[in-house]
Amino acid sequence: MADRVPMTKAGEIRLREELKKLKSEDRPRVIAAISDAREHGDLKENAEYHAAREQQSFIEGRIQEIEGKLSAAQVIDVHTIENTGKVIFGTTVHLLNVDTDEQVIYQIVGEDEADIKAGKLSISSPIARALVGKSEGDVVAIRVPSGTVEYEIEQVEHI
Repeated sequence: MADRVPMTKAGEIRLREELKKLKSEDRPRVIAAISDAREHGDLKENAEYHAAREQQSFIEGRIQEIEGKLSAAQVIDVHTIENTGKVIFGTTVHLLNVDTDEQVIYQIVGEDEADIKAGKLSISSPIARALVGKSEGDVVAIRVPSGTVEYEIEQVEHI
């Protein structure tokens, strides 16, 4: 795993909530299901037992994955950083497509938080990489699968 994994404060909170749910709700439920399945006799032909063990394996793997990410997390709270109009990790960027006048809004977030439908771009995405370090008023040419698109950075927010 990388040295430090950038993550927004909201992303950290979501991961901690998922970890808590996995440990306090999902893990005990699966352990109980395994115990119940064992009482049904022969484990070799017990589909309930095998399904519960598979689910337990998934839960334990996810717990380890989240704990690893949280231990390597570099939580960046953009609210504590002065807004200089420059695009940095965690900022919300208002863009104007120079050719079509279409406006889009993206927040630059960590890889685990990315959700394009919710307007959250991974810091490692081509669009985010092209935007980071630029300032309000700059025009940025971004290579996309269909060619090159030019966006003007209209506003950078720390929300």
